[in-house]
Amino acid sequence: MIILENIKVSVILPVYKTEPYLRQCLDSIVNQTLKEIEIICINDSSPDNSLSILEEYAARDPRIRILTQPNGGAGAARNNGMRHAHGKYLSIVDSDDFFEPAMLEEAYKKAEEISADFVVFRSDQYFTETGEYKDLPWAMRIKHVPPYEPFSHRQLTMNIFRVFQGWVWDKLYLKSFVEEKGLLFQEQRTSNDMYFGFCATALAKRIAVVDQLFVHYRIDAADSLSKTREKSWQCFYNALCGIREKLKKEGIYPELEKDFINYTLRSCIWNLETLAEPTHTMLEKKLIQEWFADLGIKGKDASFFQDAKDYGKYLELIKRYPDYQK
Repeated sequence: MIILENIKVSVILPVYKTEPYLRQCLDSIVNQTLKEIEIICINDSSPDNSLSILEEYAARDPRIRILTQPNGGAGAARNNGMRHAHGKYLSIVDSDDFFEPAMLEEAYKKAEEISADFVVFRSDQYFTETGEYKDLPWAMRIKHVPPYEPFSHRQLTMNIFRVFQGWVWDKLYLKSFVEEKGLLFQEQRTSNDMYFGFCATALAKRIAVVDQLFVHYRIDAADSLSKTREKSWQCFYNALCGIREKLKKEGIYPELEKDFINYTLRSCIWNLETLAEPTHTMLEKKLIQEWFADLGIKGKDASFFQDAKDYGKYLELIKRYPDYQK
């Protein structure tokens, strides 16, 4: 019998147009070896049969609660779910991914063992069309994590914005830490978790790692937002600005400025290289005319940058704009 009064983990699950994958996701959550969980499913006014699937599972499992909201995107849905969470920890996952059965139990045990603000674990990519899996070694760069726990960003041995990714589904967060630091998701179409994820890394004093593969990240879902960034190409810039303002408010921007600006350049280059036309040219002009300067990239010399390849791409880009240095 499930005792809902003793909730160890609140699973936050936004749901929007993931009908083909939702059962696999829900099966992997309800079958977690950690049983003292609540599963808060936020129906973001999905137009497909996702709500019917949620109701089917909720009828069988009392741990599942369904919240329905006007369509507002994953950020708004995650915030809504957190407002209704009662667990000590938060697991904030995506409804087109699926998870190993021991994910929550092992992460919870590690968090309790060292009183962690959050715990990070491994993930891989799952290709729907072929059924193949691909490692994601850059999602958690374990060699740059200290050999002891807990640790904070000050003990990481490379750019703190690149040791872990800014996404949240490969982590377990202490709810009281999230609330104390005022962490919320930006309510925008894409890049809505960058602010939450990276601010947590910068602000946490007690981070831990479970070096096990727990998350299978579906990268080729038909309706994946990662395929529609042409409609929201400014969102990454909004996220970067939000992170910078939070770091300034917390008084730690000066010590993290170099890491932040270097990550910012990486983010700008990646977004530019992965956008199709006409938004590719729109972003390129915006970077040259405003954003490189606003984000602190313009005017820095080569010695400031940690990645020579990124800096080289930046130089090649600005060569095409003679007025850039004026």
